[in-house]
Amino acid sequence: MDAEHPLDVLIIGAGFSGLYLIHLLRGAGFRVCALEAGGDVGGTWYWNRYPGARCDVESLQYSFSFDPTLEREWRWSERYAAQPEILAYARFVARRFDLYRDIRFGERLSRASFDPETKEWQAFTENGSHYRARFLIMASGCLSVPNLPALPGLEDFAGRIFHTGRWPEAGVDFRGRRVGVIGTGSSAIQSIPVIAREAAALAVFQRTPNYSVPAHNRPLDEADYAAWFAARDHIRTTARTATVAGIYGDYGTESALEVDEAERLRRYEARWQAGGLLFMAAFRDLRIDAEANETAARFVRSKIRALVRDPETAEALLPRDYPIGTKRLCVDSGYYETFNLPHVRLFDLRRQPLVRIVKRGVMCGEGTLVPLDDLVLATGFDAMTGALMRVKIENGRGLTLAEHWRAGPRTYLGLAVAGFPNLFLVTGPGSPSVLSNMMVSIEQHAEWITECLTALRASGAAGIEASAEAEAAWVDHVAEVGNRTLFPRAKSWYMGANVEGKPRLFMPYVGGVAVYREICADVAREGYRGFTRLAA
Repeated sequence: MDAEHPLDVLIIGAGFSGLYLIHLLRGAGFRVCALEAGGDVGGTWYWNRYPGARCDVESLQYSFSFDPTLEREWRWSERYAAQPEILAYARFVARRFDLYRDIRFGERLSRASFDPETKEWQAFTENGSHYRARFLIMASGCLSVPNLPALPGLEDFAGRIFHTGRWPEAGVDFRGRRVGVIGTGSSAIQSIPVIAREAAALAVFQRTPNYSVPAHNRPLDEADYAAWFAARDHIRTTARTATVAGIYGDYGTESALEVDEAERLRRYEARWQAGGLLFMAAFRDLRIDAEANETAARFVRSKIRALVRDPETAEALLPRDYPIGTKRLCVDSGYYETFNLPHVRLFDLRRQPLVRIVKRGVMCGEGTLVPLDDLVLATGFDAMTGALMRVKIENGRGLTLAEHWRAGPRTYLGLAVAGFPNLFLVTGPGSPSVLSNMMVSIEQHAEWITECLTALRASGAAGIEASAEAEAAWVDHVAEVGNRTLFPRAKSWYMGANVEGKPRLFMPYVGGVAVYREICADVAREGYRGFTRLAA
């Protein structure tokens, strides 16, 4: 499969999106190939091997639902699967459906251009490979490009430097080492307790404290599986068609302000003891009403104070300047308790700013040297747009995607971009994506795209293109819905605020997976409203 043998569809990425797309499109009779920069399938779960890496959606729900037989053939060992098990699952799926034969590994897309004459995409990789395809699908992931901040003096550091998003496959031995972790987001909150078990000394450099709730992870047993399969069809259908986040569970229907304080605390405590992301579903208005949100925030801050013995450290760990849940809520296993260990120290960069990284450590505040052997950058990702903007995608009319998105990402449904024919995005900006169970969103996008391409083929069209009017209306709708919530109040990666120079706007669609699914279905039912078909 190369330029001499044109494809129907070229997929970029072999994570869960790419795998499902290969399966669906091949089954629909399309000639398909996926390009993967890594050495195996798995996407995010191939690259993110840092200590403690674990999914924050329960394993049984963070899995493919399209084949009930597949579900019975694979058994998760824990409530929340760790990275090695999720990667093993991705490999199992690829083998189970014979997907490896349509994937080219070690191929990173560098540029792609649409040819208006042939109505094909010409794609080129960093290795010099050249592919031609009628359709190009970017399944390159929302959290796949590490954010490497410009830390003063980083190049002077004489020790080892690691980024959580590009962890060595062989792992890292921290025994007897003085380790510094920069960042307190999800990857830091997961890795810090694990690193602390090995390191001789651990320094955590925190700019903005995060809210985190306990996972209460545990092994799964036969009783868990019996209960799952007894309710499986109901759980899967409800997650797709009746939830905001694509996660099945108990969603509160009352306002946090409609019950008295004792009842509020009782419900928060029950959610805390249950563990997981559905803490924020205790009441219906925690993401839209500041007063209601503050009741949940106060509860979590009280838990942090109770878990961390040193009052000064506890106060530094308390988030105060943004509503809970407007940055990604973290799910942890012993994060706050780690700061009770005698060899773990928190450096609050709001009080003691990071001045410079030097040869043997980090300078903080006024001359405080923190000696280090290793530095871990838990600084997150250029989320949602990073993997798309790093590739030169040109529309055949002299416009690149980066130019079209100079003021921020613009899409129609998070699936297509006006002016870029035959280009599809999977879980792109403007879709629920990172605010949802990604597996639910991935399946919905892959199925919608496959049905669209099948309909185009049946009609004899050469392709499809989103209209500028439909894109503009969708961008306005995404912003309008987002602005009804508290999300824009946080300087989060949802807003692009973690990357220097990135436009600030709320990128995901917060209307929920059930509402979004129906909107997409309506667009298809109405002959792909908002799209123009290309004549053959």
